[in-house]
Amino acid sequence: MFKFNFMSFGENIGIDLGTATVLVYIKGQGIVIREPSVVAIDKDSNTILAVGEEARRMLGRTPGNIVAIRPLREGVISNYEITEKMLQYFIEKAMGKRSFVKPTIAVCVPSSVTEVERRAVEDATRQAGARRVHIIEEPIAAAIGAGIDISRACGSMVVDIGGGTTDIAVISLGGTVVSTSLKIAGDNFDDAIIKYMRKRHNVLIGERTAEDLKIHIGTAYPRSVPVTLDVRGRNLITGLPKNITVTSDEMLEALQESVSAICDAIHNVLERTPPELAADISDRGIVMTGGGGLLYGLDKLIQERTGINAVVAEDAVSCVAIGTGRYIEFLSDAPTEENKRKF
Repeated sequence: MFKFNFMSFGENIGIDLGTATVLVYIKGQGIVIREPSVVAIDKDSNTILAVGEEARRMLGRTPGNIVAIRPLREGVISNYEITEKMLQYFIEKAMGKRSFVKPTIAVCVPSSVTEVERRAVEDATRQAGARRVHIIEEPIAAAIGAGIDISRACGSMVVDIGGGTTDIAVISLGGTVVSTSLKIAGDNFDDAIIKYMRKRHNVLIGERTAEDLKIHIGTAYPRSVPVTLDVRGRNLITGLPKNITVTSDEMLEALQESVSAICDAIHNVLERTPPELAADISDRGIVMTGGGGLLYGLDKLIQERTGINAVVAEDAVSCVAIGTGRYIEFLSDAPTEENKRKF
C-alpha cells in the first residue's frame, strides 16, 4: 500500500522558542524563520498589530495605546495568550500555503524548567496549531546542533547562553548527567550595560542601544586594541539628549559581574561531574552556543578560569534550532519509544 510522506511537505517543525529570538527549522529547508520574539499590541482594542522584526522596531517608540512586549522572560512563558498568538503566527508563516496541515513540532525549553512551565509551553504550542508536541531540553538540542554525537559514552560539555537563560550541561549517552541553568544571559548583559551607563555617565539608554553596545564593543576579556562606539541617550540631569563615546574597557567593567557568574556556574558543574567524564571534557573542550556565547573574549575567560579549551560552535545562534529540527527528524524516522530513549 502506498504511504504518503508528509515530511516532504514540511509537516515536522523544530522551534527554538527563545526569550530574544524565535527560530523555526523545517526539514530539507533548514532555518526558515529567524525573528525577534516581540509582539506589538493595541491595548484599546486588545488586537495584535505586529509580530517579530516589525514589532521589535516599535520597542520604545510606541504611543500610549500601543505596547511592544516580549511574552517570554528568562526562558519561560510570562504571557501565555500572547505566546500562543505569536507561535501561531510563526507556524502559519513557516507552513505558508500548507497551513491546512497540522505539523508535529519539537520545542526546546531550559533544563531547569518546572513541570508547570514545561506544560505551559506544550499547551501553547498545541493551541497554536500543532498536531503533536515534543519537548527537548536546550543543552541537548544545542549539542546536536553543534554537531556533537551525544549517543556515545563520552562526556561533552555544552554552555548555551541565550537571551533569558544560560544552560550548562554535561552530556553522555544521549542524556544529561550534570546540569544547571542560570537566569543570567543576553538580556542580563543588556540590563548591566544600562545600569552602568546610568551610574557612570548619568545617561539613560534604551534596550536597543544597550544591545548595540553589547554586540559591537561588548567584551568579557581585555582587548589588545580597545574599540569605541558613539551612542545617544537622555541626560538624567538636564533631561536633554546627549551623545557619548563608550569604550570597550567600560563594557568590560559593566559586564564583569555577569560573566563571572557564568564562569562560576561552569566551575560548579565541573566540580559535580564524575571523574571519567571530566577527563573527557578536558580532552574535548567546552562547546559554547547561543548568541551570548559570541560576546568577545568570553571563550578566553572561560578557558582561563577552568583551564579547559573553550570553543564557540559554528553558527552558534542557530545551534538550538538546528538541533531541535534534527531531533524531530529523528523521531519521525524512528518514532518508537525504544528509539526515543536511545536518542
